[in-house]
Amino acid sequence: MATLSMDAIDMRILSELQDDGRMTNVDLARKVGLTAPPCLRRVRALEEAGVIESYHAHLNPLALGYGITVFAMVSLKSQAEADLRAFELHVAKLPEVRECHMLNGEIDFILKVVARDLQTFQQFLTSQLTQAPHVVSVKTSLTIRTSKNLSGVPIALDE
Repeated sequence: MATLSMDAIDMRILSELQDDGRMTNVDLARKVGLTAPPCLRRVRALEEAGVIESYHAHLNPLALGYGITVFAMVSLKSQAEADLRAFELHVAKLPEVRECHMLNGEIDFILKVVARDLQTFQQFLTSQLTQAPHVVSVKTSLTIRTSKNLSGVPIALDE
C-alpha cells in the first residue's frame, strides 16, 4: 500500500464516490472541478494507496427476502489470540453475519446478522453461532427500525 498526500480535491473525490460509486469519471471530474484524465489519475492513486478499498452496491435486504436484522453480542470463554482468531475464522464463513467487530469490555464481539425471518434466525443462532469455537454466551437484540444506515466515514470538506 503506497502512501499518499491528499488535498481538498482528493477529499471531494472521496466524498462524491462514497455517495455514488457508480458515477462516471466524467461526471466525477465535473463535480470536483477537474478534467477527466487528471481525475482518473487521482482516483487510481487513491485506490493504489488503499484509501479506496472497493466499490459495491448497497442492496435492499427486504427486497431480497431478508426481513430481520439482529445484533448479537458474543462472549468467549477465553480472550487468548488463538481463541479470538478461531471465532473470527468461523464467523467469516457465515454469510448471514454481515459485520463482526471485536469490542473492548464485557462483550468480546458484536455481530450484525441478517435472516429471512425469526425462525431462520433461531436456527442460525442455535446451529451456527452458539456452536462457534469458544462461545460461552450470545445475547441478541432484534432491530425494530433503522433510521440511519451509512457506510464509509465522514469526509470533512474545506469549502
